[in-house]
Amino acid sequence: MTAAPAIADENVPLNSGECKFGTDNIAETPWSLQRLLTNQLWANGMKGQGIRVGVIDTGIDDGNQQLKSAIGSGGKTFVHGKPTEDKVGHGTKVAGIIAARPIKGSGFFGIAPKATVIPFQQTSDEKAGTADSLAKAVDKAVAEGVDIINISQGTGADPRLLPTLERSIARANTRGILVVASAGNGGADGGEKNMYPAAYSNKYPNVLAVAASDRNNERAPFSQSGPFVQIAAPGVDMVSTVPDGGNCVDQGTSFSAPYVTGAAALLKAKHKDWSPQQLIWHLEQTAERVGKGRDNFIGWGVVDPVAALNDDTEPTAEPKPDKPANVADGSDIHPVAVTLGESPEERRARVSVYIVGGGLLAVGTVVGCAIALRDWRRKTS
Repeated sequence: MTAAPAIADENVPLNSGECKFGTDNIAETPWSLQRLLTNQLWANGMKGQGIRVGVIDTGIDDGNQQLKSAIGSGGKTFVHGKPTEDKVGHGTKVAGIIAARPIKGSGFFGIAPKATVIPFQQTSDEKAGTADSLAKAVDKAVAEGVDIINISQGTGADPRLLPTLERSIARANTRGILVVASAGNGGADGGEKNMYPAAYSNKYPNVLAVAASDRNNERAPFSQSGPFVQIAAPGVDMVSTVPDGGNCVDQGTSFSAPYVTGAAALLKAKHKDWSPQQLIWHLEQTAERVGKGRDNFIGWGVVDPVAALNDDTEPTAEPKPDKPANVADGSDIHPVAVTLGESPEERRARVSVYIVGGGLLAVGTVVGCAIALRDWRRKTS
């Protein structure tokens, strides 16, 4: 029997080990949140209340005050430990981006600060998760009736080696549960590669694959690209919560996915009857586009939570590329045929000038002669 492939987000430790647990809060509001108009994002008090988000990761540490009241009942560990302990810190950061509560002294808060996060711990500092343990965590989250599952992990293994994981994603689809998954951090070489479960977006309508974008809404250099990518979100210099309290900075598609998950939680709280497919279509349609349509780097664009919440149009189909602008990029300007020498139009114009000019000269000559003849007659008479 072949062992299940190991699960890892290929998440390079971009904080270089400088992120410490039990550290200070960061007072400044991070750039990824400065982009948001929170008075519009949370209009009418909609902050994700009533939405349960399953976070399949390294656990969610309840020692951080911004998360203690956000952690809901339930959850499970598939390794040694407790789901509310996180000795790695990865899951605590992911959960914070989704639902961290605002507190005095920290400029950081979650996108959906009244949503509930449920920890499903399938990776620890001592034991790496596998595709099979990830599948078990998905099944448990589905059984507990979560609304959304965030998976900031993945594997580049051949999908034929992942039958258990695929069946779990299929069951989540049957139960109408949205799965938001990170695209992976192996994109520095520019190559395209499928990362699962994110790449199931090509097969199951409940999976949303998220790439990482930078401050300019371009693909972060590490973000994995491919035809499975549907949308992007900030993933560079991301502030979030850490075990034992405080905030630190990290980056990766691991933190882009929960940014989208938070937006999806707000949207689901507002439109409880929308299916996962409709939530995905709407987030794609309202994303901030860089090009006219989708590409393999940032999908349909960078998620815009405010635009998604302000537009109540019920989606009925996937987005369509923008129509070409009339003159914006010169695409509608057609070249004029070049004629060497004098064109027929120019020749006709030249002949017309000659005819008119000749006529005027003739008239002038006749008039001049008539006047001269008249003056001569007067003198001779």
